[in-house]
Amino acid sequence: MNTSVTSVINYDRKQLSDAFLLELYKDILFPRMIEEKMLILLRQGKVSKWFSGIGQEGVAVGVAKALTKEDYILPLHRNLGVFTTRGITLKKLLLQWQGKRDGFTLGRDRSFHFGSPSDRVIGMISHLGSMLPVADGLALASNIDQEDYIALVFSGDGGASEGDFHEAINVASVWNLPVIFLVENNGYGLSTPSSEQFRCKQFADKAVGYGIKGYTIDGNNVLEVYHKVKEIAAQMREDRSPVILECMTFRMRGHEEASGTKYVPKELFEVWGRKDPIKNYEAYLIAEGILTEEKIKEIRAGLKKEINKTVAEAYAVPEIESNVLAESNAIYAPFTGSLVSAGTAKEKMRFVDAVSDGLNEAMKKHPNLVLMGQDIAEYGGVFKVTDGFVERYGLDRVRNTPLCESAIIGTGFGLSLRGKKAMVEMQFADFVSCGFNQIVNNLAKNHYRWGHAPDVVIRMPTGGGVGAGPFHSQSNESWFTHVPGLKVVFASSAYDVKGLLTSAILDPNPVIFFEHKALYRSISEEVPVGYYNIPLGSAKVVRTGADLTIVTYGMGVHWAMNAADEMKEVGIEVIDLRTLVPWDKRTVFDSVKKTGKCLVLYEDTFTGAFGAEIAAQVSEHCFEYLDGPVTRVGSLDTPVPFHPNLEKLFMATNRFKKKLEELLAY
Repeated sequence: MNTSVTSVINYDRKQLSDAFLLELYKDILFPRMIEEKMLILLRQGKVSKWFSGIGQEGVAVGVAKALTKEDYILPLHRNLGVFTTRGITLKKLLLQWQGKRDGFTLGRDRSFHFGSPSDRVIGMISHLGSMLPVADGLALASNIDQEDYIALVFSGDGGASEGDFHEAINVASVWNLPVIFLVENNGYGLSTPSSEQFRCKQFADKAVGYGIKGYTIDGNNVLEVYHKVKEIAAQMREDRSPVILECMTFRMRGHEEASGTKYVPKELFEVWGRKDPIKNYEAYLIAEGILTEEKIKEIRAGLKKEINKTVAEAYAVPEIESNVLAESNAIYAPFTGSLVSAGTAKEKMRFVDAVSDGLNEAMKKHPNLVLMGQDIAEYGGVFKVTDGFVERYGLDRVRNTPLCESAIIGTGFGLSLRGKKAMVEMQFADFVSCGFNQIVNNLAKNHYRWGHAPDVVIRMPTGGGVGAGPFHSQSNESWFTHVPGLKVVFASSAYDVKGLLTSAILDPNPVIFFEHKALYRSISEEVPVGYYNIPLGSAKVVRTGADLTIVTYGMGVHWAMNAADEMKEVGIEVIDLRTLVPWDKRTVFDSVKKTGKCLVLYEDTFTGAFGAEIAAQVSEHCFEYLDGPVTRVGSLDTPVPFHPNLEKLFMATNRFKKKLEELLAY
């Protein structure tokens, strides 16, 4: 070590003690030395991939050191210093990186794609902006429970181009959520330079557009990061207002090691190399008389010994033995709730009233349940399902949202990390496409990846027949039945929709809950008063018969029952699936084995719909019992048209009766 080296970074220790400054040095050096070891292991083929944070340690360590252990941090793949400074052991991290059974994800995901709620560190998914709304949910829980903790979520300058960046900051601003949105501005999104990513000079300049504060600091100055985060956090615990914090820094290696750095001008490495956060901090501590050459050698030798020892221990752990049952069982969190049978007292309700009543009963049963959606508070929602809920439960639990489906679904995920339940209403099921990534990549995969099932129900007013056209009429349940980790429910009666909704909210897993709009005010029946459940995954035989089985759900149940009523001379058995994932195969197979003929009816477009899966399973498992081809009837493979005559032509019911007669005559 050359003690004559002078730091090019201006440090201000303020009131920090020598002991603290030395501790901070060890904290910033440790991840650098781990990374240097990991790069050796990568070249030896002992690690599959590595995203280097060399050159950016000042941000991660400064942040983790400044926040309390109660504050949440949501880091990215270049923030090793967050994990080590928070006290997550190197061995556990190594087991994660090696895909060992004792890693955070049991070999199911890699690098920093995991959460450790006990450490209040929630890692990333590859869709980089996706965790920003999750920080909103954590902060919202802090506000609702009147707690002191805040959340800090990382974004790269490239990831800040994603819609979730805007949505999450906007929601945090509107709701006054204590979130620090930290942008690591390192000049590149993989190989694309900042000049091709955005036109603003600094990300902090964006803050004014959201009505919040923004700051730009030197991310390579670990003391500046520490002091600024400490200052912002203290203020945020008082005013709860979000902040954009931009940390200027540079990564000295590629996006990941395989990508290299040829696209970066050589002079940039020379400039930023002189600003190395560790070399400069070392020089500063030497100048302050806190470090010496001998002390640096001693610290480095101790860390190197610890790292080598831990690497050897981690590699000694046996590789994973694959197990189909274990993998399948990891998709969902176990259901441990107690189901309640319906009482004898009943009241006549329309379908929409039963939805509202079920939601109301769930709000009473679960004080931790938060409802979110566009116009659902004072207005009561476009279908008036939550009319009067604000007066009963208050604005903390019944929340109007901005027009940002992705951010609100992610917020629901964040709430679930604090033990809350969330219900997110899509104003129309069609609009869920704007939140698709949060559902299929964040909610659905999380229990399988690291053991936390987001306790979120997404209500989906769906279906056609009301002349609403291509963007308010889609039956899009098949988008979600293909995604492992989601449960999908589709009720057809007032009795069922209430009991299924309470069960969906009781279930700890993410549930997509479909409600057909055309049924809201067109059907009614006697519905039990008070709270009750209908188990998910249980089909219902709504009409018995011996000649043919119709398997259907939602509006299809009413089409099937009407046809059966018109054809009383034929023994038609109608099965209402009620739950599409998981679906009740036993009830369906038993019926088909009895009748010998099966017609699968659905409103969704014909090709690739969930009904095709039912037909395939029936063909495979009931083949020897069949007396005719398994027949599918769906809607046309077109968008849902607006004009009533065109919509009638589109609907499956337009072809259903003819197909039914053909199968009966086969």
